Formats: sequence, C-alpha cells, structure tokens
Amino acid sequence: MLDISKQSFHPAFDSARNTWVFDLDNTLYPEECNLFAQIDTRIGEYVQTLLKLPPDQARKIQKGYLLEHGTTLKGLMANHDVDPHHYLDHVHDIDFSPITKDTRLRALLTQLKGRKIIFTNADLPYAEKVLDRLGVADQFEDIFDIHAAKLDPKPKREVYDQFVQKYNIDPNRAVMFEDMVRNLKPAHALGMATVWVNTGSVWGQADYDASFVHAETDTLTNWLHGFLTR
Repeated sequence: MLDISKQSFHPAFDSARNTWVFDLDNTLYPEECNLFAQIDTRIGEYVQTLLKLPPDQARKIQKGYLLEHGTTLKGLMANHDVDPHHYLDHVHDIDFSPITKDTRLRALLTQLKGRKIIFTNADLPYAEKVLDRLGVADQFEDIFDIHAAKLDPKPKREVYDQFVQKYNIDPNRAVMFEDMVRNLKPAHALGMATVWVNTGSVWGQADYDASFVHAETDTLTNWLHGFLTR
C-alpha cells in the first residue's frame, strides 16, 4: 500500500478547500469488495440478452460504450433506445452483503470539515443502499446521481457544470475523489483539487494524464488519514 503519511501534498491542497466531492463505486469502498464486479456481470448479461450476442462480443460492445459514452447505459440508449429505468433496475439487482460498516471511513469523514457530496453515475436507490451498508449515509449533504444529470454521465463537462451550479460550489475550494481517472479531468479544468483512487483496473486508468491528477492513492481511507494527520 502507498504510505500517504510520508508523502508531501500537492500545493492544490494547501488552500482552504471546504467542499469534498466523492464518487461512489470503488472509491468510497475498497475495490476488493467486488461489488462492481457483480454489476459488470449484470451489465454483460443485459447486453447479451438485448443484442442476442455471445459473451465475448457483448463485452466488447459493453466496454466500447463505456469508453465512448461514459457509461454503457448511455451507449445503449443512443444506439438501441434502451429504457434507462429497466436497465438500472436490472444491473443494480445484486448482493450488497460484501459491503459492511466501515468505522474507519466514518471517523475520517467526520473529521473532514466542510460539505460532503456524492457525485455518481449510478442511480439514487443504489447509492443509498451502498451508503447505508457502509454506515456513512448521514455524512453526506446529498447524492447527485445519473438522473440528476439527466442521464448524461461523467466525464461530460456539462454534467460538472450542472453539479457545481446545483450546489453553489466554488470549484477552487473543492476536492474530487474518483477511481476513474478520466472523470477527474473536467473537475481539474474547473479548478478542483483531484485525488485518484487507483484500483489497478484497465478502465480506471483509461486516459490517464498526470497533469490533472494532484494525488494518487490505493484506498480512500489511506489518503484521508494521511491528509488529516499531515
């Protein structure tokens, strides 16, 4: 693991940052929970059934849409007129038991002064279940989900503009945490400080550019602990 406590922090974190923006999947909880692996499987099944394709061909389309449109859903909507509610109900019908209460995360979030908001490409019911399982739902002011974004996903710049306008956020006083590094680029362009939670996944590393990453960590709690005790 990266020893954050012994690392220096980018000057971007020296200013008075008072708004903390968190992605959900593989960011708030450790990647080894494999919750998104279940979702990934459900998405694959959906694409296979919809397009009547074998698993390998369906996966190429699934991941191609992810990279081209920001989410597989957006690609399916654009090319196959998929009902987003039907899709989201299907892919989020998973076993949440791998997610358990995270007392360390809760303690660190409690120490983190300022506003805390979830910014996710998932939908609200799913996000609420994850936060409840983690035992941190009360730590967040709100959840900006895929429906609040009018079904346009990160990293589309207009979605970030909607997000900061809705919550009256000064991006120059905000920090964003993400496991998909490409989703940090628009945040950086707005003036946010950025923290990449690098899970080692191919999709998480897509479009990596050090110029828009102020910090990198293997787990959110390690970085928060190092930052709060620096």
